[in-house]
Amino acid sequence: MFVGTVVGSVWSTVKDPTLEGLRFLVVQPFTLGDGGTAETIVAVDPLGAGIGERVLVAVGRAARHAIGRGHDVGFQAAVVGIVDQVELEGDRGNGPAARPDRTPRGRAPRRQDRKRS
Repeated sequence: MFVGTVVGSVWSTVKDPTLEGLRFLVVQPFTLGDGGTAETIVAVDPLGAGIGERVLVAVGRAARHAIGRGHDVGFQAAVVGIVDQVELEGDRGNGPAARPDRTPRGRAPRRQDRKRS
């Protein structure tokens, strides 16, 4: 399990039948220090997280269990929580992000701005 920031979405019209009806997000893992990482992971999102939000991502069997579709499905990572606050030693990382994540419009997203479907 890891904490990451949502940096994008993935749309796919042709996919494995076990993935039908699932929403996918591109998540960048949270790193300590000033240097970020270029690595990302695609995770199933049943919660409706938005770009710029911190999320808790489960991987492997825990991810498949969290979605509740059994264990014979075509994904290995799932968003299992939207993070309100992270506290680290030395007061680093307080709040929803270590440094404010920004949407493409240049502002931090607010939970009430997101539409739920």
